[in-house]
Amino acid sequence: MYSAREIIIRPLSTEKSSRLKEFRQYTFKVLKSANKIEIKKAVEEIFKVKVKKVRILNMKGKPRRMGIFSGRTSNWKKAIVSLKEGERIESLEV
Repeated sequence: MYSAREIIIRPLSTEKSSRLKEFRQYTFKVLKSANKIEIKKAVEEIFKVKVKKVRILNMKGKPRRMGIFSGRTSNWKKAIVSLKEGERIESLEV
């Protein structure tokens, strides 16, 4: 069993995620083995808010090159968390 801090790796700050904040939706990079229930409990525990819905996406790694060497970045999991009416995460509203 993982702790809440291990499940939520970091919040994602992109153009799309900043637009989603208007609709009380926050985006996080999460542990690849985490499921929706674990993500919901982790967000509620860390940020002291009520979660309405969790959507998860498996993101594929991109091909990268360094000179003649080629490889890939790691695959990772992204979670979009919707909060209940009236809830906000103040620390991520920058």
